[in-house]
Amino acid sequence: MFSPSDFRKGLRIIVDDQPYYVVSYQHFKMGRGKANIRTKLKHIKTGAVVEKVFGSNDSFKAPDMEERKMQYLYENAGEYTFMDSETFDQISIPVDNLGDARWYLLENSDYKVLFLDGQALSVDLPASVILEVENTEPAVRGDTVSNITKPAKLQTGLEVKVPPFVKEGDKIKVDTRTGEYIERAN
Repeated sequence: MFSPSDFRKGLRIIVDDQPYYVVSYQHFKMGRGKANIRTKLKHIKTGAVVEKVFGSNDSFKAPDMEERKMQYLYENAGEYTFMDSETFDQISIPVDNLGDARWYLLENSDYKVLFLDGQALSVDLPASVILEVENTEPAVRGDTVSNITKPAKLQTGLEVKVPPFVKEGDKIKVDTRTGEYIERAN
C-alpha cells in the first residue's frame, strides 16, 4: 500500500480501479486545513493524463504488473519486437506504447519489459545509455565561449546537444529521463 507521501515520478498505483503512474505531484497546504497532494497521473493502458487531488490519509495499491527480461531484436513498421530470453517467445510493442523510450533501444540489448494482464505495455530503461554519434558538425576553431553546444544525431536517430569537442564516431552517455548529454564514454 502506498500513501501520497510515497509519491515519486513514475510510481505505479491503482486509482478508481484503473492503473496509473505518477507524472508529477505537488504537496500543498491551504491555511489551517489538512495537507493535500495535487498530481498528474497517466493511465498505463490508454496514455490519458488526468489531474487528481488526494488527501494525506489516502492509500493506494500497486497494480499487478510483471517485469520480464527481454532482448530487443528489431523495429518494423512502428512495431518493436522483443524476445523473452528464457522461452524465446517474441512479442511486439507499438511505438505509441514505447513513447520516447524508442530512442534509447539498442538491438540485441536486454531490457525489462512491463506487462499488465499479460499485455506488454512499455520498457523500463536504465538511467543512462551509451550511444554512438553518427553525424555532427565539426567544432569551429576559436569558439571557446562557455556552454556552447552543437546538435548531434545518434545511432538511434535521437538528436541531442553536445559540447564542441564531441565528433562523429564518439560514444556518449545520454540521460534517458531528460534526453540530455551527460559525458563522453570510453
